[in-house]
Amino acid sequence: MTERRVAIIHYWLVGMRGGEKVVEALCRMFPGADIFTHVSDPSKLSPTLLRHRITETRIGRLPMARRMYQKYLPLMPRALEELDLTGYDLVISSEAGPAKGVIAPPDAPHLCYCHSPMRYLWDQYHVYRNGAGAVTRALMPPLAHRLRQWDVTSAARVDGFAANSHHVAARIEKYWRRQSRVVAPPVAVEDFAPVSASELGDFYLWAGELAPYKRPDMAVEAFAKLDLPLVVIGGPDATVKALQVKAGPKTRFLGKVPFDVLKDHMARCRALIFPGEEDFGIVPVEIMASGRPVIAYGRGGILDTVIDGETGLLFREQSTEALIDAVRRFESDGLDRLDPAALVAHAGKFSEAAFADGIRASLADIGVTDLAQPRAGGSTGS
Repeated sequence: MTERRVAIIHYWLVGMRGGEKVVEALCRMFPGADIFTHVSDPSKLSPTLLRHRITETRIGRLPMARRMYQKYLPLMPRALEELDLTGYDLVISSEAGPAKGVIAPPDAPHLCYCHSPMRYLWDQYHVYRNGAGAVTRALMPPLAHRLRQWDVTSAARVDGFAANSHHVAARIEKYWRRQSRVVAPPVAVEDFAPVSASELGDFYLWAGELAPYKRPDMAVEAFAKLDLPLVVIGGPDATVKALQVKAGPKTRFLGKVPFDVLKDHMARCRALIFPGEEDFGIVPVEIMASGRPVIAYGRGGILDTVIDGETGLLFREQSTEALIDAVRRFESDGLDRLDPAALVAHAGKFSEAAFADGIRASLADIGVTDLAQPRAGGSTGS
């Protein structure tokens, strides 16, 4: 059986979030693979990633690249195309920023795992532009126009796409006119477990990065009006301070916490409050793996993970009033008493093993069925 030399392309490696967890899982599937990225910060990467050779594009050599990498976005398409992937016979790109635009060798199949087409170029373009400073706002129209042209052109170079949710698959078809297989990202469901009924708390939970699109403000405002206990876990600290002004007396802000504290609150909460729209959403799966249900805004990737009335409750309007009504329905319908074992079993459908099966099926779609472990080594790129 022929061994494959695998190149994994990721947009940037400056932390360990959902996209980097996908790269970790790909590295476990292909332990001899080499990683190519625009910029990396080894101090913030996992041992799994650091066991692989990581090659940066020329973006990594630019001033203050580890902090200002996003400012170099217009230079990234050419930097990708300069990578020399000669000798590799399988290319897997991990796309949410520029990654898929590499030029693969003629006989090397290229699978793109897409977390999201670049939001700041497509569906969220006007949101990002309206929230930018004056200089960025002026520069965005001409730069984004050229980047969109390259983004569509580079999509044609890919042999097959895997999307992390049906929501993302629809956007791939909308913007790139390509079909994709839906493969949910890997969630470490085995790291979570329910507690006994006697250990459950009386609080609801909001957890994650306090980014505006995740709508923590909506959760805080709703629970102030409901006068119910809410625990908010996440940062940054500046956002915590801004939210505290809107919070009721029963809302507690814990900031960023160690994993064991997060895990404990996930297992003991009445439910997770998830009012944002995300491409997939890992936290709801982690909550269900902890045996607890989810109250979520019913758009985006959440429709792939939460079953209304069975593993939680979905509300259809993204407003404080709709969330308040959803919490009241959740309590009146007794959904906090859903069977923890059933929730855990449902979360198990999003394990790393399920992800690996999906990647193998996606590779088979483009004719890659020989998946012997590759040998270490490959081109050093640029």
